[in-house]
Amino acid sequence: MSDRDGSARESGREPGREIVQRGLFYEEFELGTRYLHRPGRTIGEADNVLFSSLTMNTQALHLDAAFAAGQPFGQRLVNSMLTLATLVGASVAQLTQGTLVANLGFGAVAFPQPLFHGDTLYAETLVSAKRLSASRPGQGIVTLEHTGRNQHGDVVATASRTTLVWCIDAAGAGQAP
Repeated sequence: MSDRDGSARESGREPGREIVQRGLFYEEFELGTRYLHRPGRTIGEADNVLFSSLTMNTQALHLDAAFAAGQPFGQRLVNSMLTLATLVGASVAQLTQGTLVANLGFGAVAFPQPLFHGDTLYAETLVSAKRLSASRPGQGIVTLEHTGRNQHGDVVATASRTTLVWCIDAAGAGQAP
């Protein structure tokens, strides 16, 4: 119970500490650490059609079941940009929520296997490099290697992302928004 409703005070207990969910500050990233982001995200037909439509990607492989049935995979493919966005998005709460200054760039993006409607995307991230910024005091550059796997464990997406994150002291005594 919280003190907001008076119950902690009335029971004679002090309110417990509060913990705000946040990402990691520069100092908290450890090279070689792999983060497994859960839960996974099952991508449905509506997700794929909406994303493709919103981004004006009218590729028939994403939208036209009859056309896609005659192509090598025999069915519609999830838009690879939706796969990439979901892969990176799955890492935010655990790694960069409130601690990210900016995404500096993406590199080495690949989609070695397709993702289909009804597949579940599981994301993981490896911290591959980090250094303090030479031009932005109180901030550090962290490189993250994202890997997406389907429910069978097949790698469906990989991407390298370079981020600029806050250092603890520069972020206001370690408090993320």
